[in-house]
Amino acid sequence: MPDIKKVPLKSGKVRYRFTIDAGRDPETGKRRQVTVTRNTLKEAKAELSKIENEQNTGVYVLPNQLTVNEWLDQWLSMKAEDLEETTIYNYRITLDRCRGRLGYILLQELAEEDVEAWMKWALKSGRVRGGKAGTPLSVTTVDMTLARLKEALGRAVTRRLVSLNVAEHVVIPRRARKEERKTSEEVEPWDVKEVHTFIQGIREDRLYAPLLLCLMGLRPAEVCGLRWKDVDLEAGTLLVANTRTMIGNKTVVEKDTKSLAGERELPLPAPVLSALKSYRALQAKEKLALGSAYADSGYVVVDESGEVRNIKQLRRRTYRLMELLNLRRVRLYDARASCLTYLANNGVPDHILARWAGHTNVATTKRWYVKPSVEDLRSAATTWDGLHGSGEGHTARS
Repeated sequence: MPDIKKVPLKSGKVRYRFTIDAGRDPETGKRRQVTVTRNTLKEAKAELSKIENEQNTGVYVLPNQLTVNEWLDQWLSMKAEDLEETTIYNYRITLDRCRGRLGYILLQELAEEDVEAWMKWALKSGRVRGGKAGTPLSVTTVDMTLARLKEALGRAVTRRLVSLNVAEHVVIPRRARKEERKTSEEVEPWDVKEVHTFIQGIREDRLYAPLLLCLMGLRPAEVCGLRWKDVDLEAGTLLVANTRTMIGNKTVVEKDTKSLAGERELPLPAPVLSALKSYRALQAKEKLALGSAYADSGYVVVDESGEVRNIKQLRRRTYRLMELLNLRRVRLYDARASCLTYLANNGVPDHILARWAGHTNVATTKRWYVKPSVEDLRSAATTWDGLHGSGEGHTARS
């Protein structure tokens, strides 16, 4: 056991100090030592006992002055090596929501109570952007921030920067979740009738074919990233291999698909194939009319001059069409849910459904995109009739 030494000060007071071995630096291999000073012998003994116990149980960490903000910056830099630019952007925005209140705290001094206090504040008045400042953040938004914070702190534990993840057991109270469900109304994707109304109403629109691609389950970024070289009009297929998305609704980012499963070849339904052929012919006429002034970008979704369109422009055009047709305004992305729900309701096997959606696991498809409506449940009600039995005179056994 290390000796605890008296350290007399010029003022006449005495401090108690000990130096303890802290193992070797994993990067340099040099032996590390930690010196601890306390006001009383009792405090020094208690601290020494605590450190030795932590070393014996494998949870001891060297003291450091790293703040939460500094560690989050380091963690995001590490994650950037594995994640796409758009995903890292979303991570930054998500963590920004807690930095103002937690970021200045030393990482090793961050407590579960600090994280809980932030969560309660965020649910009450945590909005600083994207709406009226000082209003509540949604449960989903706070949940996402907690998830990212837990992940970052978990990595800090494996790096031996802290001994435990203080956010691990912080969860949003069930009461808060129930209250939000009472006050917020989830916008359901279009049902079959609404999809039919939309399709009939946009037949003469220049973007009829691209919008049909959205309705057959492609993500908006996949539609905007689609190139004519990815479309085989003879074979009636298309290859989803390129996307054009946006960061902060301002900067266009072109990249490959969201995942390996996202890169997929799909057969084109007959109406979509016909619309794409007409759209291709229209673009050929526009190119002929403009000559060298035509921007021959090679993308499917372009304007009359050949300039490629982005998801923001496609979204705005779609919302305008919804307004003209007096249809409920839903997200363009929710066309995926309308498509995948219809396919699931009509008996498409799980492995085909997942492949069509571009998912590795059908559980993802069913959890987030298959959303049966009340009308979709009618067949279940009809089936139940058999359990009830037929005939007015039917009675249950006593």
